[in-house]
Amino acid sequence: MRKSFNLLKQYCEKENFKGWDPYDGLNSKIFQVLPFKHWDIARLAWIQGFKRSPFNFRKLLLVPKQYNAKGVGLFLNGYCNLYKIAENGNLEYGTKDKLLKKIKELSQLLISLKTEGYSGACWGYNFDWQARRLFLFKKETPTVVATSFAVDALIKAYEITKNDVILKTALSSAEFILNDLNRTNKEEGFLFSYSPLNGNNTVYNASLLGSKTLAICYHYTKDNRYKEAAYQSVIACINAQKEDGSWLYGELPVQNWIDSFHTGYNLDALAYYQKYTGDNQFQENIKKGFNYYINHFFEEDGTPKYYHNKTYPIDIHCPGQLPVTLSTLGLFKEHQNLVDNVTNWCVTTMQDKKGYFYYQMKKGVSSKIPYMRWSQAFMFYGLSYYLLENNK
Repeated sequence: MRKSFNLLKQYCEKENFKGWDPYDGLNSKIFQVLPFKHWDIARLAWIQGFKRSPFNFRKLLLVPKQYNAKGVGLFLNGYCNLYKIAENGNLEYGTKDKLLKKIKELSQLLISLKTEGYSGACWGYNFDWQARRLFLFKKETPTVVATSFAVDALIKAYEITKNDVILKTALSSAEFILNDLNRTNKEEGFLFSYSPLNGNNTVYNASLLGSKTLAICYHYTKDNRYKEAAYQSVIACINAQKEDGSWLYGELPVQNWIDSFHTGYNLDALAYYQKYTGDNQFQENIKKGFNYYINHFFEEDGTPKYYHNKTYPIDIHCPGQLPVTLSTLGLFKEHQNLVDNVTNWCVTTMQDKKGYFYYQMKKGVSSKIPYMRWSQAFMFYGLSYYLLENNK
């Protein structure tokens, strides 16, 4: 596992953390000069063609490698874990001085990637994204998901660096969530929207990640507005949890699936909410949700499933999220055998000899394109938790 991680680390550092993304097709300089770039169905088809193809046409169609804010946040979070490992006396992944330097560099890079013009710090993606003809996310449109991962990483970087600029930037994100995101009122509480755009306010993990971020900010500021809004979002999502502990992805008919890593996001967010607000009333919901998660998404041999009722496609996010969720919930040692099996399966099956991880495994031709945010950053993040837990 150490060898696997170091190969990945070397690959990502060599690429300077820049890369392609499953959804970056509209960054093609060829597409941007075509007349049908203005048609929503053409944009959707172009993106899906890039995403679904096992062959990488990005060089041919002039899609540049770029930084992705969420990806940088994942890398930063991972380096913070490596710093903790070094504090414990294991210098295999770098000395404290070298890791501290990397943490400072990535923190500044992440801050430089934030989207301007909103009530607080927020982050989006480095590409236009057409969402099922419902709406177009323009490049750098902030999302609560990207913002949540960025804030989590910056807070951890602050705890190491004690840099007040990092803390101030991270905490300002609460105002973005309170003031710029839309809300959909439910019988109890409300759901935060995915972004400030209209028409994307039905996704449970997005709303819970908003609660997670507000809870973190409440811990540092004691601003009760943050705690109250976080609670209102949590209670709405708790009420959407099914009796068996599962959550659908969202409320729309086209969002009625149950998948592995978004379930992990939900559990992480609820655990953060309880930890940082001191409100522990949802422990039974976390327990039910975790039991569903651990019993429906992983085979005994370590094969990670995408959906609760079928295996394929096997997405790299699924094994990557497991050590994060186990660590966040304090259940890593209890499920050591499972996480060992899943992580070993992933390294054996989905890691290239060059160090990078594949995107998805399918029954037919798999996608082995080295996506930086989706695959490398997420596995760097996940494996760093695995290594941290095994170095305590």
